[in-house]
Amino acid sequence: MTSPSEIYIESTETDPVVRAQSVLQQTNQRLQGRLATLTEIDPVADAGESVRTAVSDFCTGELLRYLSACDQTLYAAAAGAAETRLLVRALRTTASVVRQHIDKLSSADGAASAAVIARATEAVLRAHLAVERSVLLPALVRLPGADLPALVADLDTLLGGGRLESPAVIDVREIPHGQRHPRIFTRFARLAPGETFTLVNNHDPKPLHHEFQSAHPGTFTWEYVESGPEQWQVRIGRQAGSDD
Repeated sequence: MTSPSEIYIESTETDPVVRAQSVLQQTNQRLQGRLATLTEIDPVADAGESVRTAVSDFCTGELLRYLSACDQTLYAAAAGAAETRLLVRALRTTASVVRQHIDKLSSADGAASAAVIARATEAVLRAHLAVERSVLLPALVRLPGADLPALVADLDTLLGGGRLESPAVIDVREIPHGQRHPRIFTRFARLAPGETFTLVNNHDPKPLHHEFQSAHPGTFTWEYVESGPEQWQVRIGRQAGSDD
């Protein structure tokens, strides 16, 4: 029997997918709004150094945490699917540009220079978040195996300073085929350089290996531990010194 808490009307505010989309949109709006507010302050007329410090603290703190959390959750789930792989590459590229701007803040020559960098950061971030909302979220809703409410819940956990479960073994034999690869790529995204996990499957996962070569060229390791005939085990890792 279905619990009353599990009953919802699809595509309404009671739908977990709709709620998850709303949560992420609110987070995006808050981040973008905060940075936009900081960059609107005149760095000369309004105590320049304090403004510079506020912008730097926000960018190196909350904003970088958000970019990292998205990469470990939303991007990781979408990186393993052919239909969203290029989208994730584009988002990771713009996220990298945002990070580069943030790095420049610490070495900015004065408050005025920092304000210019902050405005450039805000412009790139605005475009980046718009693609997340208008392209990535709808794609994740349609992507087989991607559980958007669970991904957003994981994102909130990371933003709140928590940690996600990182199982050493992922046995996908009982998982429907369409849900396997997103689960595996999400786990890979949580690996630190040099870390590994073991995949257990009921067939040789050669198609998965091809997807890893396309999505993470030169940054992953692949070692067969057991090769059939009824069970395959592969130790998958992130190469030491690789930030992918």
